[in-house]
Amino acid sequence: MSVVTNGTVYATCYDETNKILYIGGEFTYVGPGTTGHGVPLNTSDGKPAVDIPTMPKVNGDIYCAIPDGSGGWYIGGDFTQVGSTTRNHIARINSDGSVHSFNPNANDAVFALALSTDGSTLYVGGLFIGIGGEERIYIAAIDTATGNATSFNPNANNGVYTLALSGSTLYVGGWFTYIGGETRNNIAAIDTSSGNATSFNPNANGTVRALALSGSTLYVGGDFTSIGGQTRNRIAAINTSNGSVTSFNPNANSSVYTLAIFGSSTLYVGGDFTVIGGQTRNRIAAINTSNGSVTSFNPNANSTVYTLVRSGSTLYVGGKFTTIGGQTRNYIAAIDTATGNVTSFNPNANNWVNTLALSGSTLYVGGKFTTIGGETRNRIAAIDTATGLATSFNPNADNAVYALALYGSTLYVGGAFTSIGGEIRNYIAAINTSSGNATSFEPNANGYVRALALYGYGSTLYVGGEFTSIGGQTRNYIAAISTSTGNVTSFDSAANGDVRALVPVGNTGSTLYVGGNFSIMRGQSRSHIAQVNCGDGAPTSFDPSVNNTVYALALSADFSTLYVGGAFTKIYSYTRNYIAAIDTATENVTGFNPNANNTVYALALSGSTLYVGGAFTNIGGPTRNRIAAIDTSGNATSFNPNADNTVYTLAISGSTLYVGGSFTTIGGQARNYIAAIDTLTGQVRE
Repeated sequence: MSVVTNGTVYATCYDETNKILYIGGEFTYVGPGTTGHGVPLNTSDGKPAVDIPTMPKVNGDIYCAIPDGSGGWYIGGDFTQVGSTTRNHIARINSDGSVHSFNPNANDAVFALALSTDGSTLYVGGLFIGIGGEERIYIAAIDTATGNATSFNPNANNGVYTLALSGSTLYVGGWFTYIGGETRNNIAAIDTSSGNATSFNPNANGTVRALALSGSTLYVGGDFTSIGGQTRNRIAAINTSNGSVTSFNPNANSSVYTLAIFGSSTLYVGGDFTVIGGQTRNRIAAINTSNGSVTSFNPNANSTVYTLVRSGSTLYVGGKFTTIGGQTRNYIAAIDTATGNVTSFNPNANNWVNTLALSGSTLYVGGKFTTIGGETRNRIAAIDTATGLATSFNPNADNAVYALALYGSTLYVGGAFTSIGGEIRNYIAAINTSSGNATSFEPNANGYVRALALYGYGSTLYVGGEFTSIGGQTRNYIAAISTSTGNVTSFDSAANGDVRALVPVGNTGSTLYVGGNFSIMRGQSRSHIAQVNCGDGAPTSFDPSVNNTVYALALSADFSTLYVGGAFTKIYSYTRNYIAAIDTATENVTGFNPNANNTVYALALSGSTLYVGGAFTNIGGPTRNRIAAIDTSGNATSFNPNADNTVYTLAISGSTLYVGGSFTTIGGQARNYIAAIDTLTGQVRE
């Protein structure tokens, strides 16, 4: 399973029957793992059209993409690898997402691509000075069969940003002043046979960033304010026969980055502008080509539009925006051209989209993003561990989720929210896992819920947190709720500080272990840890007297050993730094002493191995960054995923350890906030 979120994961809960991982935290997005910077998507649903775990990932920004004519794509950018294959700045991607043998090996960024009608020659523009085994400065033609540069060599003196091919003429835009053996300011036409500039010379006074051909008219967008000897602010139409500008003059007030012509009557324009054609149009517009006036089409993007491609009545849009067409759409959207409203297509990228290329019903998307094809999921989600994709389960919490507990088809949730599952629910709720809706269970706490534990085969839910009232009763920081009625029971431990961890002794045992930030439990001194009776909440004689907060508890399968994690450095009179084990029969600290150097937030037991997560960088002897496996002697095993930031939650199933936290790399791989780790190797699972 490979999945990412865009914010911290605080809670995990695994459904063994359905192989679903429930997660809670502060995220608003769940995506299908690290996809790399380019992915083919189905236009029908915005989901990846290929198997993401096995697809070779592009390791750097993609700036341009075009169909290869065989169901795949040519791509250019700032990358150096596609999967494990070296591909410097240019590559060909097969329809299944795999890398083609084509390898021109450019030595710097590629910004523009154009393919000959017969598919034999690929024209390339960018910042490179070597490509296809030859010196080619900023512009080249590549034999698609061999990947070698042809003799075509216009030799520009600065960057080439856009290309448009018409028969034997290649129109070129960029930031150059010399190309094809002639002085040409930022725009030129090159004879593809000779590589020489033609007489076409519109002479733009600023960068040309976009070109679109329609018959004998070349539409031009960029940063210029003069072209063809006329004032034209950032957009113009050029007569290709003589290089003169037409009367077309939409007059954009800021940069134009992309143009898409539909038929001969409508030109779609994207960029940084907020006014065009005399009308307010934020970064996207449709222009009537006959007179340069804007149409009523007005999707109103809230940030830059970099790329446009039209298919029928749908305009696909990519850029830096997060709202467009009246809806939240992160960096990519599909717009109904009749209404200007977004469609249901919502791939939800986690960063900018620079380029779009359509091949049949598959849209190749490239950019700065590292994951795409995910879902908006506010602070709670369910992940299909077979695919790494979010399920339709979407309770939509309005604030952080800190705790989860599953019984049958009901997921109990605690956190900082006041709305979840379509209902008002203050800090605690029960969610139907089929519908994602809140059930009638409504204990209504008056403060955050931090810990949940089910007991009595799901009949009782123990709750810990920062509340002083729950279920209409005074209950200080800990309570027991009947899951059938939602009412509090007579259980009343009356802690004087927040509760962070709860572990019942089995489903029918008589006691419950409690950890947190309290010092009193029902009138008796109990420093940060206690054992209480399940029935009435009265503390037992168990009193290890920990000197700081306990965040995590784990009980061995035979109930003989209680593992404790937190911010403490002493337990009883023994030095135990952040982690300890207590013999439950004698109530003494054992010799188990991994001696972590910072806080432990999560514990998970599997047989004789204790998995530990936290903020530490050393535990059990060697360096272990925020996650470790500890044997019964207290020593770290060879398991070493090496997270780059705090681990807050652990859930284990077989040989897979699910890990959540604030990390962005773990196991040597980019993994944002959540990962699945192979317990045998310590490597992340795809």
